Amino acid sequence: MPTRREKLQLMLKDNPQDAFLAYGLAIEILKEGDSAGAIEQFEKVIADHPDYQAAYFQLGQSLANLGRVDDARRTVEAGLLAARRIGDDHAAAEMEGFLLTLS
Repeated sequence: MPTRREKLQLMLKDNPQDAFLAYGLAIEILKEGDSAGAIEQFEKVIADHPDYQAAYFQLGQSLANLGRVDDARRTVEAGLLAARRIGDDHAAAEMEGFLLTLS
């Protein structure tokens, strides 16, 4: 029986440009405790879908959890710009709040 991660990887093979699947895979990798793998997948989501602001937020949190606060700050600031660009005020407010915790 394939794991959830394996199922998501298979679905992504059929639809490699699906941002939601790619993000879901990153979340699943993170849930498995593979921070480095999750960071790599979040970075891929952002590279392929620069307006997918949730990936910036999760990547920022992952980086902060590893003590990479400066990287987290830069990532979340980029995500904040993406959220504003697409008009997602809720995501922007969450990122602004998270940035305050990094100061």
